[in-house]
Formats: sequence, structure tokens, C-alpha cells
Amino acid sequence: MKIGVAGYTGRLGQLLVAELQADKYPSIEFVGGSSRTSRKESFNVYTSPEDLFHVSDCVIDFTTPEATLHNIYTAAKTKKKLIVGTTGLAEEHYKALAEAAKKTAIIQAANTSVGVNLLLALVEDAAKKLDRAWDIEIFEAHHKNKVDAPSGTALALGNAAKEGRGHGNFANFRTGKRVEGDIGFAVSRGGDVVGEHMVTFFGAGERLELGHKATDRALFARGAIQAAQWLHGQSTGLYTMRDVLGL
Repeated sequence: MKIGVAGYTGRLGQLLVAELQADKYPSIEFVGGSSRTSRKESFNVYTSPEDLFHVSDCVIDFTTPEATLHNIYTAAKTKKKLIVGTTGLAEEHYKALAEAAKKTAIIQAANTSVGVNLLLALVEDAAKKLDRAWDIEIFEAHHKNKVDAPSGTALALGNAAKEGRGHGNFANFRTGKRVEGDIGFAVSRGGDVVGEHMVTFFGAGERLELGHKATDRALFARGAIQAAQWLHGQSTGLYTMRDVLGL
């Protein structure tokens, strides 16, 4: 299987390159990465994303929403498989993903961590089983340079809770008294925090906390490569990490 890394100079892109070059995956060939400018590396660098797609079976994309939108269109055009780990996506991205998935196989994941995706399943199950009177609050913390807030993972956890409960409104920035049925979000940004997420279910006289802490960003690269290996055997469609893990 031939894997390319879009925007390899980014933080996650560099981790992906290091992971793919570590000789841990005998069935994978790392064919190179894309960059806006030509660079000298020990692997092939493509200034055109289209050229990267043409030499790859699957491209892994942890870039920016703007670059990701172009890569979605390119994946559909070339019928090459795509892993999208970019956060901060808008409605136009999700529409483009749905259209592109008619022509190729795509995984869109707000977080490629195995543990986080298990957490998503647990949150949905807990929300389904607990009485609707339980209040749901989501806390997340990331490094000081993260742009989007709440994080894509926090929003995914909110959607998991909403799916399990069958209803709920997101309250990103609350003032005043809590509204019954709201799913609230709290955000912290500082230092070099890799990622922390906690979902709390507040009941009468008790509370349930389900959480995850990431301490090494390489885990996201490993999860994305695992996703690419799974996607290699799939037909057209839009998938998630929960599909990869059979959750």
C-alpha cells in the first residue's frame, strides 16, 4: 500500500513521516509528502497535491480547512483514498466529503486516537442509558496555539451524547442559569497540552466522568496509519474511526 502525507511540514505531518519511515509497517510504502514550496528531503516532495495523489493509494491529510477542501476534490477526481484528520471543518467540507465518498473511500475523523474513539462510543452509550435529567458538560484543554474552540473532538463528543440521548442543544458560551437539556462546553488553552477531554454527567447526588488524556502526539499518527490500512480494503463510502475499530 502506498501512502502519501499532505502538508507534511505541519506538526502532525512530521510525526506521520517519522512513523512511516520507522520500518514498523512492512505492507506500507511511504511515497512522499506535499508542500507549498520545494524542499530537499530524504523522500519525494510534491508542490502539487494532485501529483501526490497520483503516486499514492491513500493520502493522509492533517492540514488546514482550505487545503483539505482542495484535497477532498482531488481525491474524488483521482479516485484515491483519503484520511481527513483536519479540524475546524465547516458545512461545505462535510458536503464535499459526502459527494467525494460516492467516488472513493474516505475516513473523516476529528481525532484518530484509538482511546478517544472508544470514549465516543462510551459517551453515546452512557447518554442512551442515563435518565434525561442528567446534565452533560464537556471540558477540553489544548496547547496555546490551537485555533478552533471547542475542539473538533469536543464537538464530536457532544454529538455522541446528543445521538445517545436523542436530543440536546449545544451551549458553547453560557451565561446565566443552565438551560435544561443543554450540552455545555468549557475550553482551556495554554502551554503545550497535547489534548485532554472530559465528559461529565451530573445527576442528583452523583456524577459520572468519562475522559481521555493524550501525552504523545505520535498516537494520532499511529491511529491515522491504522485507519489507512483498514481503508485499503474498503469500497466507496464515508467512514469514521469507529468503523475502523468496529465500535
